[in-house]
Amino acid sequence: MSMPPPGPPPASPPPPQPAPDDLGWLRVTLQGSVLTSNMITPAVSINGYRVPAQYGDNVIPVHAGPNRVDVSCQWLMTYGQASLETQVPPGGQVQVFYAAPMHQFSKGAIGFQRQKRPGVLGFWLLLGVVLLVVLALIILPNL
Repeated sequence: MSMPPPGPPPASPPPPQPAPDDLGWLRVTLQGSVLTSNMITPAVSINGYRVPAQYGDNVIPVHAGPNRVDVSCQWLMTYGQASLETQVPPGGQVQVFYAAPMHQFSKGAIGFQRQKRPGVLGFWLLLGVVLLVVLALIILPNL
């Protein structure tokens, strides 16, 4: 007598879903835009897990309690790294702001209020030096 074919494998239990009381929200604002900051949107990670984000306001559901927000930018290399430890209340939200630096040799700025862009002075100094060199190349040969 032949054995009947085996049935489907037993279903695994669904992953536990947090109760609504265990949830909170991180409201991460990436300051700037594609035109004023970087064409590539900064990478946002919550507790080590990458989450989708865009410039502007990003509302991210998280477990209530301590959460770590990491943000960085990417161009030729990773730059503008910034981290912040937050405490999200149950059913509440925490507002976080991130500002990318003006150049790849500065860290980003992150905090609970709007942030100023790091590296502005270095950017303007570098731009001034480049303009002086260009002017010197134009004027000196004509003397």
